[in-house]
Amino acid sequence: MKPELTLLGWSVVLAIVHMLAAVQGALNQVGLMTLAGNREKFPEILGWGGRAARASRNMAENLVLFAAVVLAVVAAGKTNDMTLLGAQLFFWGRIAYAVCYIGGIKWLRTLSWLVSIIGVALILIQLL
Repeated sequence: MKPELTLLGWSVVLAIVHMLAAVQGALNQVGLMTLAGNREKFPEILGWGGRAARASRNMAENLVLFAAVVLAVVAAGKTNDMTLLGAQLFFWGRIAYAVCYIGGIKWLRTLSWLVSIIGVALILIQLL
């Protein structure tokens, strides 16, 4: 299996971890009964739980882009050292992003997001 596909798989695992962190943050603030309910008039989740939820949504948005370019580059048979570097930048950038966002580290969070997007761009360039 191509290492880019392996990193895609691990990125999905990371997205699941994001979701679990967001659920835990919400559970801590509103409790199981509210969380399991229909969520009408659901209170805003604050602090690290709210940041975890926003990080999870951002991961889902970016994972779509990453999956698209990885699957396309593998299907086209255009994987190379640059696509592997791009996949590694995306994955490690997203780990840093999660830690920084949940931890409230503002500028480093933005930098780690940029690293992950550069990773996607490196893969995309190999397709064009």
